[in-house]
Amino acid sequence: MSYSPLILSLQIATIATVIVFFFGVLLARLISRKIFPGKSIVEALILLPLVLPPTVVGFGLLFLFGRNGPIGRVLWEWFEFQIVFSWVGAVVAAVVVSFPLMYQSASAAFQNYDHNVENAALTMGASKLKVFFTVSFPLAWPGLLAGLVLSFARALGEFGATLMIAGYIPGETDTIPLAIYFAVEAGKMEQAYMWVLIIVALGFSSILWLNWWTKRNVMAFRQTK
Repeated sequence: MSYSPLILSLQIATIATVIVFFFGVLLARLISRKIFPGKSIVEALILLPLVLPPTVVGFGLLFLFGRNGPIGRVLWEWFEFQIVFSWVGAVVAAVVVSFPLMYQSASAAFQNYDHNVENAALTMGASKLKVFFTVSFPLAWPGLLAGLVLSFARALGEFGATLMIAGYIPGETDTIPLAIYFAVEAGKMEQAYMWVLIIVALGFSSILWLNWWTKRNVMAFRQTK
């Protein structure tokens, strides 16, 4: 039996998590502590994939990136590149469904520490970029790490949107959730059981490690006080 679904799922989830972490932190930093007209609407749009059925998200992606879609047409006519029915489509689906988790965690992380520390660093002559990397980012790191782990787990388990935009192509888009679905469809229950156990173990391990890391850091913080 091929283990390509496991390898492909880890690759897609890793790429998606890197993208989501970078843009989620950037967007949360720019938006979370600012007040501007329409902020609630912007944040509602960012978090919308959390409440929409995955098939609806997939349909929206198919509309945007399909051969006749506004983005897909440009990509095909200019670069002869197609996102639909490719591993890139699976990455796009994983990014869209996991991004709200990263943004929400990052937004909370940047709001839940004492901002006077940043102000003090700025008054001492440090640049905003230096303050971000030496003060803001370390202080927000526990929340950012939580978002990172949850985003990875969500990307790893994405099914509906991936099926809509990437389809099921063995060796290219057959992630573990898709492999489970089509194994059941084909009556290959032992294979489906194996993939279920693997993805449950990966998700459980991720959450268990996050809980352990959080408790360890809370205890270390209390000991220093």
